[in-house]
Amino acid sequence: MVCTHLPPPRPARTVRWGSNLPTVAALLLTLAFTTPTLAAGIPQPDGYRLSDYRSPTPDGVVGAETVDTPAVQALLSHGRLIPIFVQRLERSTLPGGPWLQSKPYRQIPGSVWLPNVGVGTPDPATLAWFEFQLDRLTGGDRSRDLLFYCLSDCWLSWNAAKRAVLLGYARVHWYPTGIDGWMEAGLPTEEAHPLPPPAAPTP
Repeated sequence: MVCTHLPPPRPARTVRWGSNLPTVAALLLTLAFTTPTLAAGIPQPDGYRLSDYRSPTPDGVVGAETVDTPAVQALLSHGRLIPIFVQRLERSTLPGGPWLQSKPYRQIPGSVWLPNVGVGTPDPATLAWFEFQLDRLTGGDRSRDLLFYCLSDCWLSWNAAKRAVLLGYARVHWYPTGIDGWMEAGLPTEEAHPLPPPAAPTP
């Protein structure tokens, strides 16, 4: 029988986490900068949203301020805010093309309902009507506070806010949770009535 002398066991290695912190921090920093931008939220399109308007929206609108419910309340208290509700409505084929409203809607008190100004590709008459109404509501003052909202997860208000920014309005506010967020906070509402529509587009 041959006796083999085994080497003594090596002592357990002690991991000193403190000495590795710079390496770990560098790794985390690298991951942060290499993570796709989609992880931060929904990207903003170059133009307007053209379909699937009831879906998650980006975090903001370039050139506008994104606001939550307390911020909307604060803006309203200053007395210079014009809240604009942009829920979409269909048009009738009858002469004049009146709105077809199948159910009632609620809005923030004092709001103006401008349907269809937030669709991706409005007809020229609707675009001209939107520009005219903003000029009328603000008295031509491009520094007036404008609030655009719809329902929650609604691109219509995002499109409308961007459209107002591109028209040169300097104080555009976007309320992404919209009337749903307002009502969830238990705040007062009123029945919404759309302004009369623009001239019906020529077939």
